[in-house]
Amino acid sequence: MTGTTVTYKAQGVHFTEKGATKVREFLESQGADITSAGLRVGVRGGGCSGFQYQLAFDDQHDGDAIFEDQGLRILVDAQSLPYVDGSEIDYVDSLQGAGFQVNNPNVVAACGCGSSFRVEDEEQVSAV
Repeated sequence: MTGTTVTYKAQGVHFTEKGATKVREFLESQGADITSAGLRVGVRGGGCSGFQYQLAFDDQHDGDAIFEDQGLRILVDAQSLPYVDGSEIDYVDSLQGAGFQVNNPNVVAACGCGSSFRVEDEEQVSAV
């Protein structure tokens, strides 16, 4: 019996200039060690479209995919990676409020409030 090895080559997750500036400001204000701490980007099931983003400042964990951009770390757990791969993390300051925004090329539908999303092949990927 012959097996097939599938290797996933991640595109990565990146910051906009403003996103990186806000992450750096926060980590420095907390006295965090930027060699091990960063912005954790993940997803969980929920919301009206199926998934919601989880963004948090955190330290690196075993099994994380680690992307470095503009001298900062973006930490993504293995289950979330297929959902956020190729995304760009921005920081927006608008009349609706200020905060991080995920510009995700994998999204095929999102709710009106912008807090949840659906991806094309979500039935083929195990729920998070």
